[in-house]
Amino acid sequence: MSCRSRPRRGGTHASRAGRPGLYSAYVEGYSIHDRARWVGEDPAQKRTDRHDFARDRARVLHCSGLRRLAAKTQVVRPDSGDFARNRLTHSLEVAQIGREFGAALGCDADLVDTACLSHDLGHPPFGHNGESALALACADIGGFEGNAQTLRLLTRLEAKRFHPDGRSAGLNLTRASLDAATKYPWPAAQAPQGSAKFGVYEDDLEVFTWLRDGVTTARRCIEAQVMDWSDDIAYSVHDVEDAVASGELDLRVLTSPVDLVPVFDTARRWYVPQAEDAMLEAAVDRLLRSGQMAQGYDGSRAGQAALKDMTSRLIGRFVLASEKATRAVHGPGPLIRHNADLVVPEQARTEVAVLKALAAHFVMLSPARMSVRENEHAVITGLLEAFSEVPERLDPVHRADLAQARSQAEARRVIVDQVASLSDLRALSLYDTWWR
Repeated sequence: MSCRSRPRRGGTHASRAGRPGLYSAYVEGYSIHDRARWVGEDPAQKRTDRHDFARDRARVLHCSGLRRLAAKTQVVRPDSGDFARNRLTHSLEVAQIGREFGAALGCDADLVDTACLSHDLGHPPFGHNGESALALACADIGGFEGNAQTLRLLTRLEAKRFHPDGRSAGLNLTRASLDAATKYPWPAAQAPQGSAKFGVYEDDLEVFTWLRDGVTTARRCIEAQVMDWSDDIAYSVHDVEDAVASGELDLRVLTSPVDLVPVFDTARRWYVPQAEDAMLEAAVDRLLRSGQMAQGYDGSRAGQAALKDMTSRLIGRFVLASEKATRAVHGPGPLIRHNADLVVPEQARTEVAVLKALAAHFVMLSPARMSVRENEHAVITGLLEAFSEVPERLDPVHRADLAQARSQAEARRVIVDQVASLSDLRALSLYDTWWR
């Protein structure tokens, strides 16, 4: 990604010298409505050298949910080696991409950074495999969705601020930060046709309605769109890097039509349903002709450098493609909140889908990985049962939530909150203790 110098939206601390207190309240282009918090806070407790979105970013950086991502699966389990990424390192990399990308479009860098750091907080143990196991187990109480769990964590489960009546308000982030962290701004009942994704559970609709105040459609703010595309870029490129470094993927398959057949099938099944072979073949051809794909990895320091160079070039390729396309439509001015939509060229989106499919086919869908996935489902199901049968096993905060549950559905949701909060390693340890 380009490292050219860009002015920071909202100015710098130095540029605010001699204007005490103004920096904490003022963010260029963002209104008081955007910077409002669900629960009012004492102005006397604010530092005057940070603005509202910098404070949001700090709250996420210091929250326990972010720390737990260090022991949660990205593609391979955190205990499988020293090189592969986990959910925390992935989130940090998404934040680095999104921060610069958003700033180039005129978004506040701290706001986009906050959304990127937050985007995977709701993921349970074992990544998307754990998510599917939880969704199946609680289908009758509104299901489970990692993105809806993220909103729940930010606005309820994390400890920072409380309503006057004693209810938790979570980290109490600003409206704009919560909106930027909401990848799917609709409840399950209003999901677009063909989509199983949603961003809020029914019992969290109060805060969702508050954060979406003034938005009359399901349109995402541009900061959320920047976060989403940065996420796609990061995990498509880095998952391929991890797969190559671990020896599970040899990029010379890109020159083998036979080896690409199942990769294209995975791309259609998971990422680009309407893509024909010709479109996917063209994407592979562009990637190969770009000279950016490292091939013949041998594990040497030179090989590692070539692999890192590949990731840097590909990230820059996809960010710049979207930045240019977005500027071509919206012009040179600052693009914030709901005044513009991100434009991602179809060619870039297809190339990213091919990279995702490479990692998915050769790592996540490999025979060895499939047997692990079955065990992970059993762990999730067993933990739900164990916590339900002996509620005293719940962590103290979840025991308190269970005591306040007003219905069986709310009680079961508390159990789900507990299981979703666990790291991979703790989930496996508890399961081994209770079931083996």
